[in-house]
Amino acid sequence: MSDSPIPHGSIVVVRHGETDWNIGRRIQGRTEIPLNDTGRAQARAAAGILRESGSWTRVIASPLGRAAETARIIAEGLGLPAPSLDDGVLERDFGPAEGLLVADAAARWPGLDVPGAETLVELAERGAHAVSRHLQEAPGAVVVAHGALIRATLSRLSGQAAPRILNGEAWVLSPHPDGPPTSAARLPGDTAAPLTRALVRRLGAPEMQHAI
Repeated sequence: MSDSPIPHGSIVVVRHGETDWNIGRRIQGRTEIPLNDTGRAQARAAAGILRESGSWTRVIASPLGRAAETARIIAEGLGLPAPSLDDGVLERDFGPAEGLLVADAAARWPGLDVPGAETLVELAERGAHAVSRHLQEAPGAVVVAHGALIRATLSRLSGQAAPRILNGEAWVLSPHPDGPPTSAARLPGDTAAPLTRALVRRLGAPEMQHAI
């Protein structure tokens, strides 16, 4: 158990485990790329950390395979029913950038402002809506999603740029009576600096992680 108990009504948002495209630094977006063996190990490790950190009620996941498999592994590790799926936490649709190397896409479209892709504003609004809904309707849930979605959501809730989200990494979000979700828990391996207003804190995660 951590030195700062997880507040009642919190949820935890977890990024899916590693894929080969993460290793190769390719943009996945909505493309179906499966977990690799490291990604499955990261999911098992995340389940172990969550099992020690609190009592969780259910698992919710993006329907993309890499998130759904991560969620199934976590659910099994926590002794919970099979995950339910939520399109609200799908990864960003990167449009024509999907499949490209991150460096090549960034050079072609600065800031990854890709024509035909879901905009960052749209992504942040969708993610914030989904997270707020799960906080209200599913306290104690583990939500398995994607790097760009989680990062945009945290930025929207905090009002400032969030750090990159690593594979297998989890963030605890707690309801705040006067506004957006707020973190209140320091869990094992917590190394992130707090973000003002959201104060979302990082959960320790396995090695060999990639931010996209």
